[in-house]
Amino acid sequence: MKVRTHFLSLLAAATLGLAPALAGAQGQKSPADLAPTPKQQLAPKEKAEAVLDKSRAADPQVPEAPRAAANGNGAAGAHALEAADLEAWLDGRVPYSLKSGEIAGMVISVVKDGKVLLQKGYGLADVEAKVPMDPATTLVRLGSTSKPFTWTAVMQLVQQGRIDLDRNVNDYIDFKIEEAYGKPITMRDLMNHRAGFEEGLKDLLGYDPKRAQTTERYLKEHPRPMLWAPGEAPGYSNYGVALAGYIVQRVSGMPFETYVEQHILKPLGMNHSTFVQPVPQGFPGFLSKGYNTTQEPPSPFELVITAPAGSFTSTASDMTRFMLAHLGQGSVDGVSILDAATTARMHSPSYTHQGLPGFGTMAHGFFHVQQNGRLVIGHGGDTIVYHTEMNLLPQEGVGIFFTYNSRGKDSAVYGARKELMDGFMDRYFPAPAAAEPPTLATAQADAQKIAGRYQSSRRVDHGFLRFFYLLQQTVITANPDGTIAVPDGLGEMGTYREVGPQLWRKVGGAQMMALREINGVKTVIDSDNPVAVLQEASFLNSAPLNVSILLLSFLILATSLVAWPVGSLLRRADRATSGASPELARLRRLQRWAVLVSLVYIAAWFILIKPILSTDVAVYHSGIDWVVGLLEASGLLAIGAAVVGVWVAWRMRRLDASRLTRVWSVLVALGLVGVVWLGLSGHLITWNLNY
Repeated sequence: MKVRTHFLSLLAAATLGLAPALAGAQGQKSPADLAPTPKQQLAPKEKAEAVLDKSRAADPQVPEAPRAAANGNGAAGAHALEAADLEAWLDGRVPYSLKSGEIAGMVISVVKDGKVLLQKGYGLADVEAKVPMDPATTLVRLGSTSKPFTWTAVMQLVQQGRIDLDRNVNDYIDFKIEEAYGKPITMRDLMNHRAGFEEGLKDLLGYDPKRAQTTERYLKEHPRPMLWAPGEAPGYSNYGVALAGYIVQRVSGMPFETYVEQHILKPLGMNHSTFVQPVPQGFPGFLSKGYNTTQEPPSPFELVITAPAGSFTSTASDMTRFMLAHLGQGSVDGVSILDAATTARMHSPSYTHQGLPGFGTMAHGFFHVQQNGRLVIGHGGDTIVYHTEMNLLPQEGVGIFFTYNSRGKDSAVYGARKELMDGFMDRYFPAPAAAEPPTLATAQADAQKIAGRYQSSRRVDHGFLRFFYLLQQTVITANPDGTIAVPDGLGEMGTYREVGPQLWRKVGGAQMMALREINGVKTVIDSDNPVAVLQEASFLNSAPLNVSILLLSFLILATSLVAWPVGSLLRRADRATSGASPELARLRRLQRWAVLVSLVYIAAWFILIKPILSTDVAVYHSGIDWVVGLLEASGLLAIGAAVVGVWVAWRMRRLDASRLTRVWSVLVALGLVGVVWLGLSGHLITWNLNY
């Protein structure tokens, strides 16, 4: 999926799973591959569709699957997906992207037609020791690409009749998820990231095993507030996936990590894979170090507290087994982790956009999208330093997995990852030529309707991190020619033309934007992003208003702080006094103390919030609750300072003060009130340790 602002791109790694848009395609099969066997066995694509037809009868919510044209690699300019060509293509681009982006290394594996086509490592797993990346033995962290394992475990229990996708999740757990909107959350809601939870960062990731919480403790101590009713709007949620993993634990009667090991990893022969963290001593393989850049020391081992959502460790070679199993209707080499009907059901959309065909959606935990006119299911994943893609082309029997072990210079990994996946698609599964649809006559008027400032539905709305979302918003602009400009996750602006009523398509591309209304709020749906939408920000919550208040308040207060000692020195140099009456001098002293309190308040919050600018989210854990609570309570001092400032400005009008002094006292009062406004609107002045 794409992230719509640079800040949120940075936050993606910290919150495990905001990956660039998935890509998908159909590959080519030779005539021998498609020929009937002596038993008249269905070809993989036909078999999958036949099984899906049967599973649809068992589950009415399984919609019709897209029936892609069987043109495979027949499109003009397509290269045959063969090992020699793929390796040469990768050799020509990956080393350069690693070097230029200051990325230490990556591993990749590709499967096709039930076999491993290629697996290879590039760069280094340990820069100092010069240990190369090895697809068979180098262990890498998958971040949110862990989630398909959790959802596979869920579907195993669905297959056994032990979990009902549409049953209240409270029936499976030993604590209660509040039904804030009078509607229960179901497992299907969790799979679709439509439970209504807001995001959270506290205790999400850490480095100290002694401080790490269990999934159970995390879920019970960090309940996420609800932003909307279940099923109403998407909002990517690690909490929701952790909850699903805990349900697997409760239903199966064994620890989640043990369940996955016994029912997925061991059957598939994934002997270099585990959800256990840190990786146990003596575990086979070499754990790649993770880096911000090759010029910096390695990062400590990242402990993902929402373990079912992002703690998996594996190798590129092991991941071929998982991909082959899913591409093989749940089985590989005679070993089955799901039956064919359940696999087909899992790969089918579990939610569809009404009236928006072709828009990406969720398929029982997998992203289900189109690229170059082809279908893909998969999942990306990020921690701070590891960045992963796993995409399956089920109609073609093709899968691709790769992981980078570094963030890279200026977050270069995001561009490298997207370029690699897009390049793979364009080389082996290019989009068919298509005429640009005509622009609607209503384009200019409708461009004005969609233009505006939006906030992502994946956000923190309670606690002090809400402050960031007041300042980081997505702006859609109406161009004079009736097109609109929309920023992408890498900071580039894309131009879109209206091709249907309230429907825009990217010029020269297939990505679309649709304008809808959800619960009375103007909402933009991105065809490439099934787990978040853009919701219009109100004027009071708009970034321009709050950024202006922040800058003006800080400028006024900082100027006051600097002006007072400078003025005092100038008067001393002139051997003069201020000539102020005792009461005026007292008011000035009170005003100075009020300004000083507000500036210290701003500085303290900046120190606390600053780590998130470098995605150092491990700072935010329960151990600093006293600091957060103290700062939240200190908002009373900021309010008191504002009251003092307003009172001083009012008193100045009644004293024999100069006009400049009176005007400046009013400005200072406004600056102090501005700090309180930001504290209240950004939830800095609150009592909430759940953020």
